[in-house]
Amino acid sequence: MVQTNQVPIPEPPQAITTKDLMYLKDAMSWELLAFKKLHFLAEHATNQDVKQALDQAGQMHQKHYQKLLSHLQVNNNAVLSSMQNAQQQQQQMH
Repeated sequence: MVQTNQVPIPEPPQAITTKDLMYLKDAMSWELLAFKKLHFLAEHATNQDVKQALDQAGQMHQKHYQKLLSHLQVNNNAVLSSMQNAQQQQQQMH
């Protein structure tokens, strides 16, 4: 098991870089695919316990997808503009 000394970021950054966007798109694709596969399997399962477990796993992946989507629902241009304005104001003060 590999251990890292990285401290987790408590909240996502205000602006999304192109690289971040690519990672988010990949992660969303994986979550959506997992949800679809689990939903399909749950529909075809005959054992109720298995069906319920597949449904729960599918719901987890759907929640992950929604969480990732919520990080994309920002006005990136407005955030970047306000960040640049704040930096300019700080530079003028010094």
